[in-house]
Amino acid sequence: MNVKANLEAVAQKMYSKAIKELDDSQLYFAILNMTKDLMKDKGVIKGSKKIYYISAEFLIGKLLSNNLINLGIYEELDAALKEEGKELSRIEEVEPEPSLGNGGLGRLAACFLDSIASLGLPGDGIGLNYHFGLFKQVFQDRQQTAQKNDWIEAQSWLTKTDISFPVYFGKKKVVSRLYDIDVIGYEQGMNKLHLFDIETIDESIVKDGIDFDKADIDKNLTLFLYPDDSDEAGQQLRIYQQYFMVCNGAQLILKEMKDNGYDLHKMYDHAVIQINDTHPTMVIPELIRILTEDEGFDMDEAIDVVSRTCAYTNHTILAEALEKWPVKYLQKVVPQLMPIIWELDKRASIKYKDPKVQIIDDNMRVHMAHIDIHYGFSVNGVAAIHTEILKDSELNHFYKIYPEKFNNKTNGITFRRWLLSCNRELAACITNTIGSGYKKNAAELEKLMEHLDDEALLTAVKAIKRTKKEELVAYLKENENQDINPDSIFDIQVKRLHEYKRQQMNALYIIHKYLEIKGGKKPSTPITFIFGAKAAPAYVIAQDIIHLLLCLEEIVNNDPDVKDYMKVVMVENYNVSYAEKLIPACDISEQISLASKEASGTGNMKFMLNGAVTLGTSDGANVEIHELVGDDNIYIFGEKSEQVIEHYAKADYVSRNFYEKSSVIKEAIDFITSEEVVKVGNQERLNRLKNELINKDWFMTLLDLEDYIATKDKMFEDYKDEAKWKRMMLVNIAKAGFFSSDRTIEEYNRDIWKLR
Repeated sequence: MNVKANLEAVAQKMYSKAIKELDDSQLYFAILNMTKDLMKDKGVIKGSKKIYYISAEFLIGKLLSNNLINLGIYEELDAALKEEGKELSRIEEVEPEPSLGNGGLGRLAACFLDSIASLGLPGDGIGLNYHFGLFKQVFQDRQQTAQKNDWIEAQSWLTKTDISFPVYFGKKKVVSRLYDIDVIGYEQGMNKLHLFDIETIDESIVKDGIDFDKADIDKNLTLFLYPDDSDEAGQQLRIYQQYFMVCNGAQLILKEMKDNGYDLHKMYDHAVIQINDTHPTMVIPELIRILTEDEGFDMDEAIDVVSRTCAYTNHTILAEALEKWPVKYLQKVVPQLMPIIWELDKRASIKYKDPKVQIIDDNMRVHMAHIDIHYGFSVNGVAAIHTEILKDSELNHFYKIYPEKFNNKTNGITFRRWLLSCNRELAACITNTIGSGYKKNAAELEKLMEHLDDEALLTAVKAIKRTKKEELVAYLKENENQDINPDSIFDIQVKRLHEYKRQQMNALYIIHKYLEIKGGKKPSTPITFIFGAKAAPAYVIAQDIIHLLLCLEEIVNNDPDVKDYMKVVMVENYNVSYAEKLIPACDISEQISLASKEASGTGNMKFMLNGAVTLGTSDGANVEIHELVGDDNIYIFGEKSEQVIEHYAKADYVSRNFYEKSSVIKEAIDFITSEEVVKVGNQERLNRLKNELINKDWFMTLLDLEDYIATKDKMFEDYKDEAKWKRMMLVNIAKAGFFSSDRTIEEYNRDIWKLR
């Protein structure tokens, strides 16, 4: 196939113009249509057993470059466009990023779909077609504001199908419409991401920011991902969304079973449903309801069949993230499910008397995770330490009942997107060194360990890092109007804004460093601190942390005594596209969550793959990164998870004691409400954050702060040893292959799904 001739034909058909006459926007749509046609030619992956991955989020990012790479035509198209004076990288910027996810949970789901297809396994995603996603983050007066995030265009990767299903909320009926996004594997066939919507949706009801009438389900059901649930209407809207997702998903799965002539009584031989966190839990009672009401099953068999079909992935030990819905809300939104849920609760409570494993508690709340564990056949954590914490403490009462259900599946990333797509220079360098086998088998990156003494390679890797830093500098100038020194150390923390991820600790370090410079102690190498994060609209303290960071950006970057030695940048509206520019340019990867709180993390994997060195706690996948790269190629600080869990058990952590005993900590915290900061900031927000740190500090920022400062200072000092740092970079790249989502999916399939 001649890609250029193919594109010429599409350009003529769509615009009656040659390639060189098209602008970037026209070229994007021409390439989009050509790519969709080429993907269809690959055909859908078939098999007698299929995985259905149900998730509230699929943070798929822009798709053009990923699809071109997986089709194997990126380089050819890039060269063909260059011949016509066009730049593919510029054309890619035209594509809007789909607003279908928020954080690691959604990015993981996207990675998994890519790997399922790349391994040639039959498997589809099931989710919702959010029109405005989470929200678009805009900074005003150094505070986060939220606006709707439009992304759906007339021509896009979305394909409207003729499939629709009735969905009942009690007596209220809505009719769904299915939209599909094709998921092409690397040198493989195609699966689907199924996204359900309703045609009565009314985007115009969103007025100022992201406010809308939460009660008008016909108009609002698929507008936003995670609508604000700080009030009753918001919580009920989430239940409406979740039921809409699983009711459609259940009907689609059963339709496909029947279309294939499969016996529903042996559903588990042909389908596996992976429940990604607790948002899709209602698929269990919904399937049982359909089988008993419509398919002639008795209750015993329906429960047995569904329990042998559904598996559950736990993503968190945070209590607030393990959903517990009031019975009265479920009774209002999905009354038809409550008899099933009561029955499931009754059976579990007859068998097991421990109140900690009941589905419906004494406060009349339904514990969604408990449904998943009792009535699914597998429960997996997403990093070795996370799974051990689930077994030993957080879900220990369930582990004692069902030890055979618990297993670990350490997360992974689609390394092709995070290397071949966003860092083509590094990918080319690796290919020249060890060949191209790693593109299919990431474990082959280990071959780079044989080249640790290859000075030419080490120098090339460092030079590529410098190139990516220069590209980021230009991008930040254009998009954030920030002037950054490419010779500075790029210290980057990008992830969802949450107290347990401890962006506030990084902010306190910045204050500490700022005060040191003001006192005359100047770093020999300049440092640029870069942040990217959205805070949930109802999460006030998280928004206060963003406000502090934006105040520090203003103060540090405009201080003539300091700005040549350090800068602070908080990028606006951080998303996958921004990550693809930030991650290749990073020197220091900030992974500083409180030990025991981060289930895994996947940003840590993307950074190491691109040659950043991790600064982190012994938490999540940091533990496995540490094991792989060894003590000399990572910087670990802070108390271990066992110690942290003990602090919680004994309730013996008192943040005020740390504040009062340490002059370093006191100085940094007092600066939050100092004259300089209050002058550029909002005093109410700053006071609240300071009080939170001194009087509560639930995620123990001050516990680890002094160790963090010392470790980070050592890291900055070590950066000056170029030979040592280049070697650390290469070791991290070489050891990143384990964190391929291909490996993760192979393990899911081997141990849980058993697709043939």
